[in-house]
Amino acid sequence: MQVLVIGLGNPDRGDDAVGVEVARQVAAERLDVTVLEFDDPSEAIDAWEPDDSVVVADAVSSGGHPGDIYVVDAIAHKLLTGRWSAGGTHALGLAAAVEIARALGRLPRSLVVVGVEAKHFGHGTPMADAVAAAVPAAVEAVLTALDDADALFTALDDADVVDAA
Repeated sequence: MQVLVIGLGNPDRGDDAVGVEVARQVAAERLDVTVLEFDDPSEAIDAWEPDDSVVVADAVSSGGHPGDIYVVDAIAHKLLTGRWSAGGTHALGLAAAVEIARALGRLPRSLVVVGVEAKHFGHGTPMADAVAAAVPAAVEAVLTALDDADALFTALDDADVVDAA
């Protein structure tokens, strides 16, 4: 089992950089976590294994207020395509990539998505102030998801589990 943080986005496209920036800050704080960056969410499917704990940080485009933060357990709940769609700079949106992984039986055992509401995705534009200001809270949300997953999987690994099959 490995613990992965995946930052999605393009650092050169305005608010789309937020997922990558969150992942980079997590990497500086948690040396025990593998941090990856992808521009295309479909690349994440090959990055994780079924027994991994994964947190994905990405920009969200749902019409909310820039800087709003959303945290979703993507194992228990489908991602709303209106939020995690190909509306940013991704050819295939995160919601579609997660559902492809679900259909293929390729989801990790834990998958939490931390999204930051974004608005501007223009090439060469800086991240909006409201989105940049949300980065520390998004980093905290990722760290909390990692801590929660660690506690859960430590308990599961320590338990006497009987295979009912």
